[in-house]
Amino acid sequence: MRIRRDKRDRILADGKQAYPAGVARTHTLAAVNETWQHLETGEETQDVVTVAGRVMFVRNTGKLAFAALQEGIGTRLQVMLSLAEVGEESLAAWKSDVDLGDHVTVTGRVIRSRRGELSVMATSWELASKALRPLPVLHKELSEESRVRQRYADLVVRQEARDMVRTKAAALRAVRSTLDGEGFIEVETPVLQLVHGGAAARPFGTHMNAFSQDMSLRIALELNLKKAVVGGIDKVYEMGRIFRNEGVDSTHSPEFTMLEAYEAYGDQRTMGELTRRIYLAVADAIGSRTVETPQGTVDLDGEWRWLSVYPGLSEALGREITPDTPVEELLALAAERDLEIDPALPQGKVVMELFEELVEPTILQPTFVCDYPAEAQPLARRKDEDPRLIDAWDLIIAGVERATGFTELVDPVVQREVLTQQSLAAAAGDPEAMQLDEDFLRALEYGAPPMGGIGIGIDRMVMFFTGVGIRETILFPHLKPEA
Repeated sequence: MRIRRDKRDRILADGKQAYPAGVARTHTLAAVNETWQHLETGEETQDVVTVAGRVMFVRNTGKLAFAALQEGIGTRLQVMLSLAEVGEESLAAWKSDVDLGDHVTVTGRVIRSRRGELSVMATSWELASKALRPLPVLHKELSEESRVRQRYADLVVRQEARDMVRTKAAALRAVRSTLDGEGFIEVETPVLQLVHGGAAARPFGTHMNAFSQDMSLRIALELNLKKAVVGGIDKVYEMGRIFRNEGVDSTHSPEFTMLEAYEAYGDQRTMGELTRRIYLAVADAIGSRTVETPQGTVDLDGEWRWLSVYPGLSEALGREITPDTPVEELLALAAERDLEIDPALPQGKVVMELFEELVEPTILQPTFVCDYPAEAQPLARRKDEDPRLIDAWDLIIAGVERATGFTELVDPVVQREVLTQQSLAAAAGDPEAMQLDEDFLRALEYGAPPMGGIGIGIDRMVMFFTGVGIRETILFPHLKPEA
């Protein structure tokens, strides 16, 4: 770094630019590759171009210098500087001033070298930006910590990192295209909220000086989107950042991208079909409808099964389990399988613990797990035919929850009751309990149509198709501060 800093200072002292305001580029590297790809080995043209890029490889000989420039998605192009074409002073300056990682501008003729390499034979060059820090060594594997912490360097040297940025962007386009094509309206709702709600999660707190008011960063998109449906936006969605002040691991981040969509007069079944269409659209955009996972091969073109929790658990245990099965019997079944479950939990929570341990990991193909015990999601609408169960599902693929869907609760009286219970739990110290949101209840009291809703974690969706962890799908994930 000291040597590079000295070069910068010398260049400036000589009256030259180390960081010019711009460059007179006429062609991207990709455009040169595409336009002159037809050239035969050794063929030269009189076509003059000006290209720019980062120097990723350099080899200097006596009267000739070679370099590989890189741009954007990783496109590379060779440039050649010969004594005869650029002159002694310019060639000497190249050899003394240019390092790996520098950005340069090169003007010259397009040729195909005698070794078959499409190239620009320089007649002149200029420094576009002097790199003061050497790039990570290309032939040595960067540690995951370094790759994630210095993503900018990771993007320069690793094609997989550049590809992931575009893969996620393509997934986002596919999601939007699917929803827009079905008449959904994309909206934006506040990140700062007076009352946190829409999920059971610990929020981040902040303070708004203008109102002298403590605020929370949103933990879900739900409540404002439902207000929009009340107002007549019958199909609405938002894809945005949400924030949960919880653990960080290979599948969880405190800040991540969530899609939520709500449809007036829809229900959990119509939202399940919408989720399937979204997944297929993303599969077509970034991968394949056949996905290899550690659990096995997933066929998205196959049946998307609906599996009720109690029958699913009954099948796994080899005996019938119903909402009437005594909790003591369930705890005994858990003990037989060396599963530790808190005996103070209600029956529905024990059922969920057993299901998550014994059934979910075995689910490979897309499956809508439905008819959960009401204790699993206290804010969900209870089924008309059996109030001990709820109108909701989780989409499980390859043993992991990928999305959730509901026939939404729109009765303002019942909604007030469950939010009041949540508020009491919050007052008693539960950091994940929702607060009572009077504005949301007022909206429901104006009359909300029956509706279905879904929530899809975009990062988990991309993780499924790419087989990487969440720290790879998020461009700049949160890490502990450097020492």
